[in-house]
Amino acid sequence: MTTVRLPLFPLNSVLFPGLVLPLSVFEERYRAMMRELLKTPEDEPRRFAVVAIRDGHEVAPSAPGMPDPTAVPERGAAAGFGSDPARAFHKVGCIADAATIRERADGTFEVLATGTTRVRLLSVDASGPFLTAELETLPEEPGDEAGALAEGVLRSFRQYQKRLAGARERSLATGADLPDEPGVVSYLVAAAMMLDVPTKQRLLQAPDTASRLRDELKLLRTETAIIRTLPSLPASELTRGPTSFN
Repeated sequence: MTTVRLPLFPLNSVLFPGLVLPLSVFEERYRAMMRELLKTPEDEPRRFAVVAIRDGHEVAPSAPGMPDPTAVPERGAAAGFGSDPARAFHKVGCIADAATIRERADGTFEVLATGTTRVRLLSVDASGPFLTAELETLPEEPGDEAGALAEGVLRSFRQYQKRLAGARERSLATGADLPDEPGVVSYLVAAAMMLDVPTKQRLLQAPDTASRLRDELKLLRTETAIIRTLPSLPASELTRGPTSFN
């Protein structure tokens, strides 16, 4: 078992390997994390782990009205996550490699990171200015018939895109060709589909690529059938999520 200790960044979203994560960092605990990461030489990876929040708040109550007018302000690395923060997070997350960390004039940060490797959360340490975690890296096993499943998922995903574009009364963008490597396909589709956090988390922690692709194939068929019955959908980008504010 390979383990690593990294800063921990909990979010109300799921990060997948290979996907880009933009962050706008304003809470002091995460600003401290970014200042620490900036101490890493530029030729070395500036890594932190992202986990989805199961029970808690991405932004801790810091003052009356922020974000809840009735909330009591909280301080510290584990603010908003209870007395045992490890219980507030899903157990499988993803390492992020920060390609860009830019400090603004007001001390907040703009960060652009990319998911790299899945990890399992073993323990959380809240004794410092920001959360850190002991993590076990998870291999990505292909599973049975991953190649054939990937082809089926790509066909269904293209149909899903067309239905979604039609429901929004807009043209389907014709960007770069979709990949054909099964693991990459499984993560791209998981990130691009309009799914809730628990469903995306289930896809992230699938035991192997083939299992994830089988799940996605069922989801794509179901979602495409639902979209077919809808007259319109809110205008939002298919493959780009909003910037996370922390």
